[in-house]
Amino acid sequence: MILANFLVGLAAMLVCLAIQAYVAFWCVRYYVRQIRLVKPEEYSQAGMRPLLVAMVAMMLGTFVQVGLWGVLFLVLGEFTDLYEAVYHSAVNFASLGYGDIVMSKYRKLLGPLEAINGVLMLGMSAAALMVILQQLVKLQYRDDSQAADDDGSQ
Repeated sequence: MILANFLVGLAAMLVCLAIQAYVAFWCVRYYVRQIRLVKPEEYSQAGMRPLLVAMVAMMLGTFVQVGLWGVLFLVLGEFTDLYEAVYHSAVNFASLGYGDIVMSKYRKLLGPLEAINGVLMLGMSAAALMVILQQLVKLQYRDDSQAADDDGSQ
């Protein structure tokens, strides 16, 4: 049963990784495309909108992953109610570990596997947001340096 749980968990983790990678890459590309349309003097204000869109997209990607784990728990017969399955999944994914709902001893191992998956996927979201913020800081620094050079040459 341990091997079966690992295989089921691995499959779910790979699906989550594919979703997370797609969403994270989309968010970074979206941000870079949008920030190019902004005038340098408006980076601090106009750069926030695409940053917020990227953050919401990553949260939605996380909600999809939590939902997929919840549906998996339903399919495996661990829960009969979707709300309870998704709640349990969210608690695992976020590594909260309330323990108010526990799966059967045969599928209990999926909880820690989902928690490991959640930590990794949330870390990828944080990394993608950091790349976006670095892009914004780099653009502001570059434009501030160019403005200083222009002032010095006049």
